[in-house]
Amino acid sequence: MSEQTIKQLDVSIMGREFRVACPVEEEATLLQAVQLLDQRMHDIRNAGKVIGIEKIAIMAALNLTHEYLHTRVGDGFDIGTIQRRIGDMNSTIDAVLAEQQQLF
Repeated sequence: MSEQTIKQLDVSIMGREFRVACPVEEEATLLQAVQLLDQRMHDIRNAGKVIGIEKIAIMAALNLTHEYLHTRVGDGFDIGTIQRRIGDMNSTIDAVLAEQQQLF
């Protein structure tokens, strides 16, 4: 099993500084995520419809999550639908296993 090297990064989102930890090999992706989130939050603030940093953060998170759940890969694989189906299957499996444990 390989050891992952964790790096501490200082990032800025909406002018606020945060220190986050991430594996070294994921630094570039994390920085892209920070940039995307910061841009979305600035867009929401500049639109003037949402006031307050916490509300802006929640709206940005909801918008990004909504987009993520509607992302299609390749020839129409809908990630959101697949994840929901997997979640439903996990719930069904958990319920069946709980019934089985009651037998013993």
